[in-house]
Amino acid sequence: MNEEKKFVEMNEHELKNSIADYREKMRKAEAMGILNEYEVYKRKALIAESYLVDTSKIEIGKVYGLIGDTPSYFKVERINGVFAWGFRLKGSKIEEGIPVSLLQL
Repeated sequence: MNEEKKFVEMNEHELKNSIADYREKMRKAEAMGILNEYEVYKRKALIAESYLVDTSKIEIGKVYGLIGDTPSYFKVERINGVFAWGFRLKGSKIEEGIPVSLLQL
């Protein structure tokens, strides 16, 4: 029985290999026009990348730019695992959690 490791159990090399695999699957899904599959692999890659981020360098209460197509900013209220919880500036007032790999440190 081939059981996959959880991201938290992987070392840096294994995480980078997983990220590369997800990006390849993203490319193939996009080429085939399967956008929902593309989004799933994109999210998995983002979460895997978050395990490579040193969360001790993220300051609570600080505003960070978000990596993405449109410029947006996120105020971090707390860190839970590899997710930053807080609020988007000029967005809804609903707290949300985002993978820390989306923060521009």
